[in-house]
Amino acid sequence: MKKIAIAAVAVLGLGLAACQDNAADNAVSTENTIETEAAADTNAAIAGTENLGAAADNALDAAGNSLSNAGNSIENAAEDVANGQDNVAGQ
Repeated sequence: MKKIAIAAVAVLGLGLAACQDNAADNAVSTENTIETEAAADTNAAIAGTENLGAAADNALDAAGNSLSNAGNSIENAAEDVANGQDNVAGQ
């Protein structure tokens, strides 16, 4: 009977030892999670800003190309008119 009582006390003692307060560990884990999520949000914001900058650069390049193409078209039209006049004058 004594062996059973000693075994029961030992089991209860281990059970109580297993029920230790993990508040400090939980707080550290929560803090790490918050820092990780904040870092992920910051990285996403930075990437978004960089993407906006690239998009703006691309839009400016496209606008510049369009203006250049328009200038080339005007120049070609003027040359066509001059060539037409030369052709008429040469006949």
